[in-house]
Amino acid sequence: MSQKVTVSVPNIGDATDVEVIEVLVAKGDRVEAEDSLITLESDKASMEIPAPEAGVVDDIFVKVGDKVSEGTAILSLDVETVSGTTEKASEATPASTSSPVSSTASSSDGDGDTAQNERVEVLVIGGGPGGYTAAFRAADLGKEVVLVERYDQLGGVCLNVGCIPSKALLHVAHSIEEAAELADSGVAFNSPEIGLAKAPQHKEKVVGQLTGGLAALAKKRKVRVIQGRATLSSANSVLVEQGEESTVIHFEQAIIAAGSHNTQIPGFPYDDPRLIDSTGALALQDIPKRMLVIGGGIIGLEMANVYSALGTSVTVVELANSLIPGCDPDLVKPLQQRISTQYENIFLQSKVTRIEPEEHGLKVWFEGDKTPEHDTFDRVLLAVGRRPNGLSMGAEAGGVHVDEQGFIPVDRQQRTNVPHIFAVGDIVGQPMLAHKATHEAKVAAEVIAGHKAFFDARVIPSVAYTQPEIAWAGLTETQAKGEGVAYEKASFPWAASGRSLSMGRKDGLTKVLYDPETRVILGVGIVGSQAGELIAEAALAIEMGADTEDLALTINSDRKSTRLNSS
Repeated sequence: MSQKVTVSVPNIGDATDVEVIEVLVAKGDRVEAEDSLITLESDKASMEIPAPEAGVVDDIFVKVGDKVSEGTAILSLDVETVSGTTEKASEATPASTSSPVSSTASSSDGDGDTAQNERVEVLVIGGGPGGYTAAFRAADLGKEVVLVERYDQLGGVCLNVGCIPSKALLHVAHSIEEAAELADSGVAFNSPEIGLAKAPQHKEKVVGQLTGGLAALAKKRKVRVIQGRATLSSANSVLVEQGEESTVIHFEQAIIAAGSHNTQIPGFPYDDPRLIDSTGALALQDIPKRMLVIGGGIIGLEMANVYSALGTSVTVVELANSLIPGCDPDLVKPLQQRISTQYENIFLQSKVTRIEPEEHGLKVWFEGDKTPEHDTFDRVLLAVGRRPNGLSMGAEAGGVHVDEQGFIPVDRQQRTNVPHIFAVGDIVGQPMLAHKATHEAKVAAEVIAGHKAFFDARVIPSVAYTQPEIAWAGLTETQAKGEGVAYEKASFPWAASGRSLSMGRKDGLTKVLYDPETRVILGVGIVGSQAGELIAEAALAIEMGADTEDLALTINSDRKSTRLNSS
């Protein structure tokens, strides 16, 4: 037997005439207890109204755009009776309360296995820079937050197997190179002894300090961290798999920060440990005699820098007609001139067509004007970019749109096409940079908390921590020419900088692009020592709408390398 039950809007605090922005069910739908029925949005926050118990939707009394208050009838449910009775459920449990508390129950999948069920205000998927920043900011704003991370420590790719460990190894590499260059100044050192046991320990110590700090920050903010793989199971729930166990977490709002993964080229022998990606390169298990780096972008060149400094003979192959595609050629030129004398080969407009494992190495076939037909290397590093993880997290179950590349489109408030689900970081589009992800994460968390926040950054700086470093912010010359943007340029060669000459590094350059009529700064590019730090002044200038006169009137320290105000 069944009985009709009317579900009404529960106590939603002092909010009245709240707009219905989404109806999540249709007549005839089967719903389970805690499944969301409608989404309401007030001037403070949005909230989901869940089903008080399982049943079939008999009729719906509201539509998108309607205004509702406490007690307004939402829909009617046909619920099954037990022993001729049923629990009266005229009101649903509110999705948002002033003092939210997670609840736990069990549900059966029909085979005897049980999955724990929980409910939370804000769920964050992914513990990288975007994920933990979003979780911490939401918690600071008073939200109850659960963060799901698939690995055993926070930090994501960036802190564990990306930005941070690479910088630790690059510091070692740059120190080796700088020590050797001091010979021209009369200070000579013996050849360095590379302790393979200690070099990774230094890297792991740095990583451990940072990830441990994140765990402490999460605990301090009462952000509950759950280790497991999260996939969307509906528009208001995720399934978190933890080995043989699983947990269903119902959420009011969610932030997807699931990141990206290394791109693979089909047909390569990935089961051979001598073919590695950036994660394998950072493990630094040994120092190969000869290494091929496939991909002349930032990641490939940074790893090439590390291994070359440690004594490996490096060859780089890049499909484009220049290294670091997307960066202006005049900024890349000093780097290419330097590494051309250090590396065994640099092949541009070339590609690898086949790799075959052999006893004494990986035999590689090339295609390009200046490449050999084939060659054999002790190690091959594949660094041809990264792909977003949007296609591997069950987004379709939650109704979240994902494009064919795996990116999740969002608006300026980081909302997906599902209003209460947000996305940040690599998964929402280029550039795939940690500092972009953290900025987006703050926006998403603040919007969830009812703030009128938007992602409106004018520039997102890019940096290659090579030797020399390359950094740029805003409009590039390549982009300006391609889009027909009018500009004028001022350049300052570091060969005229006392600071650069004293360091024995005259191969730098600073250039400023500006509007020919207003003289507002459009973009800045820097190549040279510490360019990654020096670009900050340029990024601030562009963000604040500064013009060339503003730069000229800024007094910098006398020997500052950038000379932005002299360009």
